Amino acid sequence: MFRLRIAIAVFALAAPGGSAEKAKPSTPAAKKSALNRAALEAYVRHLFVWGPQIQVTVDEPKPSQLPGFLEVGVHATAGNARQEEKFYVSQDGQKIVRGQVFDVNSNPFKPELDKLKTEFQPSFGTPGAPVVLVVFSDFQCPYCREEAKMLRENVVATYPKQVRVYFKDLPLEQIHNWAKPAALAGRCVFRQNAGVFWRYHDWVFEAQDKLTAENFRDKVMEFANQNDLDSLQLRQCLDTKATLAEVEKSVAEARELRVMSTPTLFVNGRRIPTRIGWPELKQVIDFEIEYQKTAKNAGEDCGCEVKLPTPLN
Repeated sequence: MFRLRIAIAVFALAAPGGSAEKAKPSTPAAKKSALNRAALEAYVRHLFVWGPQIQVTVDEPKPSQLPGFLEVGVHATAGNARQEEKFYVSQDGQKIVRGQVFDVNSNPFKPELDKLKTEFQPSFGTPGAPVVLVVFSDFQCPYCREEAKMLRENVVATYPKQVRVYFKDLPLEQIHNWAKPAALAGRCVFRQNAGVFWRYHDWVFEAQDKLTAENFRDKVMEFANQNDLDSLQLRQCLDTKATLAEVEKSVAEARELRVMSTPTLFVNGRRIPTRIGWPELKQVIDFEIEYQKTAKNAGEDCGCEVKLPTPLN
């Protein structure tokens, strides 16, 4: 009888209308927002499998070309490796888009064209050409040597009037110990004699296997003596690092364009981040030549830069 009463009491407490406290509905978890930098960092770490050994920096959101979305840059580094990502985050922070935004009324490579500065840079080919190639290169990089040889042997021979090539410095100092001195020397040569720069360019790549951080300076002075350069002027340029700002400006431009490796080639703004054979590159150039006959939105005659009228222009 005693046990039965206990059971009835327990049932009464648990039954509807009993004196037991009613179960409270669970509180929904607060929604995460990609506009919160910590939340976005955690999300992209999971997305790309970026462990704690990778340093991640998330930019502040800024206005974007995509209506209703803000642009957020994410930068990841691990030693010498870098990766840049751009995300578009909805105004409420709930949706993320990874990709590029294009305007159908303009060249799809306009953002790159706007950032590629070719004025006062070493070049060969025809001024005013409808196709412009810009190459970011490292004099100590063996892949750059192969691409440089390909460009020098084929561009002018195949396109005497339709293509112009510009050279930009991107010495990878972390892995190449004489790449930056070579870039500085190249700019010194270019300052003294723009035409001799391309002899220097070809010489460095051809002698790449024989050059070291220890013998580079002596070899450059030998080159100067053999190519009618003012050795005293060149030595002073090297001693004072007179061209350091020019090289660093080229490197900064590469970073802004998110160029992470060499060689990286741009064909009328179209990025080619890996080595490419001449047949494949020729196909891209031929396409651009035909396209620019009516588009007129790339190359050196695209009107992409506004310059002051001078006799030199």
